[in-house]
Amino acid sequence: MHISVFSHSAADIALIARSLPAHDCQGVQQRADLRRAHPQLLIVDIASAGAHLADLLQMAGTPAIPVLLLAADTPSDLAALAALPAEPVGERLIDSEFKPLRRNAVAARVKLLLQRAYPDHDEKQVQQFGDYVFESPAHIVTHASTQTTLTQKEFALAVLLFSNLGRPLSRAYLQESVWGQEDENELPTRTIDTHISRVRNKLELKPEKGFRLTTVYGYGYQLEQLK
Repeated sequence: MHISVFSHSAADIALIARSLPAHDCQGVQQRADLRRAHPQLLIVDIASAGAHLADLLQMAGTPAIPVLLLAADTPSDLAALAALPAEPVGERLIDSEFKPLRRNAVAARVKLLLQRAYPDHDEKQVQQFGDYVFESPAHIVTHASTQTTLTQKEFALAVLLFSNLGRPLSRAYLQESVWGQEDENELPTRTIDTHISRVRNKLELKPEKGFRLTTVYGYGYQLEQLK
């Protein structure tokens, strides 16, 4: 699905994109750009929209697409939410999420909106790296006729490693890409190492299987495909 994010916060746009890896998320900062984008779902930061919130919602209503509003716990944002007109059921789907944003919460809100707006839509996406087939959002990896179900973090980490075969990836980059800045103060020191070990074992990333996932000491990790 094509999702437009109207926000002046690059950090929020990046977080939303990480939260919705199965979708095409594009940041938009001008109403004219939004008219050209033709999104299937619109995410609007109320503070960024300011006095143009009503105009943005009107644009999203022709034709009607689902809208997720991002609100801070401030008098102005709360007043904007309270001022929204009541919509007849089925004419427009509007939901809200409060900041600071959390990835799981954003993903859940968007999934619900899309299910209600497009009941026949199949979100399944498939990526293939050699003999490894990655299926999202089920987080299933198929290799050598064997299906393995990973957790959300393990799946995101594995895709990142396979997308960067032969490149050393720093611990900071892995944390930012998989866990994000919002988890920085909550991420235990050994979490990345534990997830690397799980991915290595579950997907059999071993020399005898044609791959080597190694530690780059003092830096991070690297996945190599052996000839």
